[in-house]
Amino acid sequence: MSNTPAVEIRSLSKTFPGQRALIDVDLEIQPGEVRALVGQNGCGKSTLIKILAGYHEPDPGVEVFVDGAPLALGTTNAGDHAGIRFVHQDLGLVPTLDARDNLAMGHGYERNKLRLISWRREQKLARDTLQGLGYDFDVKLPTSHLVISQRTAIALARALSPRSTPTRLLVLDEPTANLPATEIDRLFNVVRSVRDRGVAVLFVSHHLDEVFNLCDTVTVLRDGRHIVTRPVEGLDEDALIALMIGRTLEQFLVPADAAAAVGEPVLRAHDLKTDVLGGVDLEVRPGEIVGVAGITGSGREELALALFGGLPRTGTVPVAGKDIDNHRPDKAVDAGIALVPAERHANAAFLESTLRENVSIVNPGDFLRRGLLSRKREVSEVTTWLNKLKVKPPHPERALATLSGGNQQKVMLARWLRQKPKVLILDEPTQGVDVGAKADIHVLVEEAATQGAAVVVVSTDHSELTRLAERVVVLRNGRVADVLKRPHIDPDRITAATIGQNKGAAA
Repeated sequence: MSNTPAVEIRSLSKTFPGQRALIDVDLEIQPGEVRALVGQNGCGKSTLIKILAGYHEPDPGVEVFVDGAPLALGTTNAGDHAGIRFVHQDLGLVPTLDARDNLAMGHGYERNKLRLISWRREQKLARDTLQGLGYDFDVKLPTSHLVISQRTAIALARALSPRSTPTRLLVLDEPTANLPATEIDRLFNVVRSVRDRGVAVLFVSHHLDEVFNLCDTVTVLRDGRHIVTRPVEGLDEDALIALMIGRTLEQFLVPADAAAAVGEPVLRAHDLKTDVLGGVDLEVRPGEIVGVAGITGSGREELALALFGGLPRTGTVPVAGKDIDNHRPDKAVDAGIALVPAERHANAAFLESTLRENVSIVNPGDFLRRGLLSRKREVSEVTTWLNKLKVKPPHPERALATLSGGNQQKVMLARWLRQKPKVLILDEPTQGVDVGAKADIHVLVEEAATQGAAVVVVSTDHSELTRLAERVVVLRNGRVADVLKRPHIDPDRITAATIGQNKGAAA
């Protein structure tokens, strides 16, 4: 194997208006090495990847070499021609096209001497390429008809296409975000086979267990700077977290023994039914954090929206004794219910709007004076909330799309926390955010409860529920199957309860 680095980056910086996203970052990855790239949201990971992909142009002074040859950054095809390939989190597939056509995107189809496309040959090539990675499915189906693991396989096969320049570096940006556990193992086997062929891999993930399971080395970024690159061997999770956030994890942890909430329930959902929910009862008191767990299809995905009025339902959802009309989110807001949904981009965020607009949109009337909007008051209050929630950067006129996932989620929380809700419903509140942002969000959740909100946290992260919840309601087959209470809450008990092996664990 060559001693020449697959990719070498020297003095990479990137400045945006009001922010230095990367500051003199050096990075060197060898052929056949799997390198993890980790750090909190906003540390510069996404910016680095977008620069390599040609989406952003770096500041002057950077030098990049691919297999020893200099690479001029700033165009979308320079990296591809040099052998840098990407599998982005959104995969970049056209859902109406089949595997054959998606694989041809970027490098075109092979043609015969008459310059005609042999569709039969293209179909065979697509099937053989995917089978070479261990996947066998109908390549004639539109990708919208495929499961996420099959779509991921197409994106991976396209990145490793044998018809283009040999792949020197494969960049995997959160490739497991939507994969079930069994498919993650299969993906990792593919990555290992790619590594064994001498291809360098840059692996970006928020899941530290994946870093330890797959990667040879790890690079930590913090606040745009390169903190350390070192072998994964000999490193434990606590030490890696400390490198990422600049302090020990204990300083972030929410106390596990919060006092039990007292008083009458502010939320009393009774016999809640949707197409999936089969009659759920749920009570939450002021200052109480109640977790909701369940496997896919259990009703967990529907509960938050049903409580908020985002799904047609039957049953009653009174807040402070006053029932909320069915399928009326506006009435839920008026009653004091706030919802941060799981699908942030689809159901909550206005990505091209400013942070100011995203925070103030629930009740812009707060900033009216004599019927006119006071921009000064709006900017002042929004800035206060951005600073309070440690949004980086806390600039109210920045577009939400320019922020990292963790900071976008904090903006969604700021939108509702400024309303001082009676009931705060959080659906997968830390999905896809880094460990530092996750800890910050946990602290905000606890503070909301301390200030009197009744909090419902729906999550597939059982460690998160263990850390936050005083009770965990477990759904199975659309109904409440179990309720776990402190001190009988831990990730293993929750997991067992969700699959039906832990009835009565709350006793």
